[in-house]
This record gives sequence, C-alpha cells and structure tokens, in this order.
Amino acid sequence: MSKEKLKARVDTITALATDFCNQKLDKEYFELIEKLIGKLSRKRPSPLLKGKEAIWAAGVVHALGQINFLDDRSFEPYVSFDELNNFFETKKSTVGNKAADIRKMFKMNKMTNFEFMTESRKKSSTSYNMVMVDGFFVSISALPEEYQKVAREAKEKGKDISFRTK
Repeated sequence: MSKEKLKARVDTITALATDFCNQKLDKEYFELIEKLIGKLSRKRPSPLLKGKEAIWAAGVVHALGQINFLDDRSFEPYVSFDELNNFFETKKSTVGNKAADIRKMFKMNKMTNFEFMTESRKKSSTSYNMVMVDGFFVSISALPEEYQKVAREAKEKGKDISFRTK
C-alpha cells in the first residue's frame, strides 16, 4: 500500500477521533489519541490499512479509555462505552475486540505501562508512584531527587526499576 493511502486513512481516523474529543473529552485525551494513532501508523505493515476507519477511531478511544477509567462515573471525563459506540455508529463487540488488539499490541495496562495514561491517572496510581528498594515498595517521593527522576523516566517508558542500597 502506498504512503498516500496510509496518510489518508490516518487523517480520516484522526479526524473522527478528534471530533469525538472535541465533543466529549479533553486536550489530554486528544494528545494521547494522536500519539497512539501515530504509533499504529508507524507499525509495518500498518494495521490501519485494513478495516473501517470509524472502528479504528472508536477502538483507539476505547483502548485509551479502558486504562484511564473513561467509563467510570467517578472520574472526569466520563463517557460510557455505549455512548462511544453510538457516536461512531459501531458495534460494541467489534470495537471492544479492536481495543483489546491495540492494548495487546502496545502492552497497555493500568498497572505497568503508563505511556498512554493521563497525568491525573498517573498521579492517583499506586503502582506508578511506587518503586522497589531493597525488596520493599517505597513511594518514589521518598527517594533522593536524582533517583526520583530515574524512577519516573523508567515508569514513563513502561519499565520496572528497583534500587539496592546494599
């Protein structure tokens, strides 16, 4: 497939997702959506070349929504997955499967990969704010500043890091 066809599909998927963001979400989600679509477009061969654009747009939002508690009423922003599928005129099972594929592809989860997590979710995540020191979980904020930086950078890349003092 040509670069032009991929670019056209990426533009369409991004436009659909952007429209959803403008109506239902916030700037932070928009940035994560752009980042995820960009990563999908750079895979070789890009999975975005197959399937309906609306399903890809909904799948990207759904995948990000699952790790950021988008469908949990106690968090803002809140959007149910039924509302998401109604917006994109997609089927819940199809989009759920696409989102699962995307999460698997990028090892996206709430406990160990924080690359696609909103800043507010990171701040409230126990696992994001803890690190292993001599076999014990310790708050990153309890570490010396230079180690905090190393720990945060590792967490952002989805890597586990531990420290030994002995």
